[in-house]
Amino acid sequence: MTVTEQLASLETSPEWEDIEFPPGDLESQELPLESYLHLQQILLLIKCLDWLWRDRNDYFDAGNLTIYYSPHQKKSSDFRGPDFFVVLDTERRSRKSWVVWEEGGKYPHIIVELLSSSTAKTDRTEKKKIYQEIFRTPEYFWFDPESLEFQGFALIQGTYQPITPTDKGHLWSEQLQLFLGVENRQLRFFSPDGVLVPTPEESATEAQRQLGSVQNELITTQNQLGSIQNELVTTQNQLQIERQQKDQLAAKLRELGIDPEQL
Repeated sequence: MTVTEQLASLETSPEWEDIEFPPGDLESQELPLESYLHLQQILLLIKCLDWLWRDRNDYFDAGNLTIYYSPHQKKSSDFRGPDFFVVLDTERRSRKSWVVWEEGGKYPHIIVELLSSSTAKTDRTEKKKIYQEIFRTPEYFWFDPESLEFQGFALIQGTYQPITPTDKGHLWSEQLQLFLGVENRQLRFFSPDGVLVPTPEESATEAQRQLGSVQNELITTQNQLGSIQNELVTTQNQLQIERQQKDQLAAKLRELGIDPEQL
């Protein structure tokens, strides 16, 4: 039974008549992030995926945003806010929080937690259990921005199983159809071919680099063309001089009574 169906049954059950259901526009209740590194990492993941999927409107990604999954007002504290998560096949729009019963019972398809000294134990145990048994999130990853510990799990027959890394240490996400891996001490996305998914700024820098390369090639070509034109002018001038010398010689021979055509 989905959360939506549970809600419907609860609303018609005399046992729950006195329970007031929470509103759908619940505010996020997340605590401040552990460090600047954690903030930068979350923003990086969101920025890269949004740029890669800039033409898509069928997903929602967020960071440090509360996920409400209990339909009971008295248990509205039953929430877990992943550091980063993605929900597929949903509307791409702004939200104050992710309220499962307002989203057709949908839970995240992928979750990433950023480990820290104060959260690592919870991320590896309690949260992992919640994501496995309640959220049923297909893929769960954790990454430590300090130690660079990185691990991923795929939900197989109801239990999280470790994802086997590639020779580069990248982990495949079936949900995103992307690899996740560590690059320059940051968790990044990679294409199925292993190409780094850039940020908008990196894309702009690369575009400028390519434009500069094209401009340099154009300048080189123009210089080569100029050299060829100069050589052509020089050749034409030499031909003109030779023609003039030939005409002068022919005129001189005629003055001497010699037909140059007979020579």
